[in-house]
Amino acid sequence: MKRILSLVLGLTLLSASAAHAQYYEIANQLTGLIRPALSGAFNYKGYVELSGTAGVGHDRANFIGISTSQGFKYSSWFFMGAGIGLDVAMANQTNLNYSGDYGYPDYLGHSTTKTKVMIPVFSDFRFTIGDQTATSFFIDLKIGAAWLMGSDYLRMDRGCLTDGTQFYFKPSAGVRIPIGNDNRRAVNIGLTYQLLTSNNNYYWHSNSLTLSNIGATIGFEW
Repeated sequence: MKRILSLVLGLTLLSASAAHAQYYEIANQLTGLIRPALSGAFNYKGYVELSGTAGVGHDRANFIGISTSQGFKYSSWFFMGAGIGLDVAMANQTNLNYSGDYGYPDYLGHSTTKTKVMIPVFSDFRFTIGDQTATSFFIDLKIGAAWLMGSDYLRMDRGCLTDGTQFYFKPSAGVRIPIGNDNRRAVNIGLTYQLLTSNNNYYWHSNSLTLSNIGATIGFEW
């Protein structure tokens, strides 16, 4: 029994020592990551982007918007930052008798409209592929949340996008064209996909309305 207790105690101390060493290593790595950012050793980068996307599927909306991302280049090929956008959503309805079919002008007590302003807030991850002194390629991932402004719902054929929080996902891929001799500034042209979904929406008698869009982007980085 004493041997078993001694073994358990030894393993516990060994595990605690290993965990402490792991936490210490993680803390050192975080410190090493934060210090260059605070000192300016990381390369600050900014992006501004215009996009236009068309809805796909039965219930759909078209979006025109502008966004900006601010952050740091952690290596020559990787950027990470945060951003915010301003989009105009325009529902593309084919069921013109939407309200009449259901017998009421509003949707579950909320007024509805075919045009809404949307504010996405997101984390931005960008990967550059190839020699940046010449035309190269990029992959961009925006992941965050979006909100329709105002209390009106965005009216679709068979449901509504509400004013609740929407999951926002927008991957893009395209070409990066440098401007100037320092290669820091560039024009980015790409194709993009946009997904909006949440459990706050209404699709007939469920809450799973999802909007998918495909389109193009053009942006500038500095």
